[in-house]
Amino acid sequence: MKLKRFLVRYFPPGIVLEYVKGGVDRSKSIDLLDLTPESDLDELVDTISDQEPLITVRRKPQLRQLLVGLQRKLTPTTATYKPALDIKAHLLPITNIALNKSGTRLLTGSYDRSCRMWDTESGEELFSLEGHQNVVCSVVFNHPFGDRIATGSFDKTCKVWDATTGDCLHTLRGHSAEIVSVCFNHQNTVIATASMDMTAKLWDPESGDELATLTGHTGEVVCLKFSADGDFLVTGSFDRTLGLWDAQTGRRRSRLAGHQQEVSAVDVSFDGSLIVSGSVDKSCIVWDRKKATRKFVIRTHSDEVLDVCFDPAGLLIASASADGVRVHDSQTGTQVLALHDHSAEVSKILFTYRGDRLITVGADKTCRVWDIKSGTCQQIIQDHNDEVFACKVNYQGDVLVTASKDNVVQVFRLD
Repeated sequence: MKLKRFLVRYFPPGIVLEYVKGGVDRSKSIDLLDLTPESDLDELVDTISDQEPLITVRRKPQLRQLLVGLQRKLTPTTATYKPALDIKAHLLPITNIALNKSGTRLLTGSYDRSCRMWDTESGEELFSLEGHQNVVCSVVFNHPFGDRIATGSFDKTCKVWDATTGDCLHTLRGHSAEIVSVCFNHQNTVIATASMDMTAKLWDPESGDELATLTGHTGEVVCLKFSADGDFLVTGSFDRTLGLWDAQTGRRRSRLAGHQQEVSAVDVSFDGSLIVSGSVDKSCIVWDRKKATRKFVIRTHSDEVLDVCFDPAGLLIASASADGVRVHDSQTGTQVLALHDHSAEVSKILFTYRGDRLITVGADKTCRVWDIKSGTCQQIIQDHNDEVFACKVNYQGDVLVTASKDNVVQVFRLD
């Protein structure tokens, strides 16, 4: 084996080794999920070198230099978001938003049956994606590439679009009821759709062909998430269960039962070892993916859990409810933070890719930015006139977008 070069993955932290073995180009990742600004880099270089034969003594200085840059990226920021744009995107209500990796392009879906793309620098509408016959409720980019868009609609179809031209490439037909959630896998080889017909489907984004129908749920399928490596898909349903599926064949690997009421949200840790689900039963369950068993149950909410997410490293879990936001240790279930500042229901939460901040939005018309280390609210954004129901942040964390029932999408930039 011969090492060709190192590549850095900033969030979550890690390095990629490109090498040649038997005349074939290969690559492998080394996750550094525990790396912090305080980590001893000399010790880390020695540990990596001892465990990885591709990294010889001669390569250690180069590795250390990369780790210095990676460590700098993890330094927490205290900068605040400043208003940049107000976009009055549609005449009828907005249903959802999506942001590309760089934060330069924004998607809005609407009850007017369209999806529109916007330039976040100028606020210019670049094009409108027309063709659905009912509400467009789910809009997504194919991260990290950003050259394809998928839209899911109450008209029972999903459409695939060219993100550069706005041309419709495929219309995916096969569901017998509304599509409520759509996602690409990270490798851009599969699209998954969730439907009120109690199934999910897998599709080929290049050909538009249906790859598999995921049957087995006895209630509406309302949420889904691919693992980062594209190996499996998790679905959440109103039948109170999760489905764990092979993302290539559509075969069901496991049925995860434990909630007493409908599942509202799911997420997968970066390394794919853990799954978290939130439910109307006021609980979150953390599942061991390999064993397909419950690891522990989180019962710190007094109302329905509306959203859940892991931080980028998979070390923390955040959950949102009408009683506020909780943050728990993903390994032990210990509560780390209880965030009560919102005066009404919190509907959406997300960690920045750096992992040092949590963004929350809710029915009190605000978006709040929290420092995860201290649990302090660093910023309250009060620019909307109605409930804020969606938020997105770009990879660098310097562009934040919020959507509200006031039918305005707001773009913010770090000062």
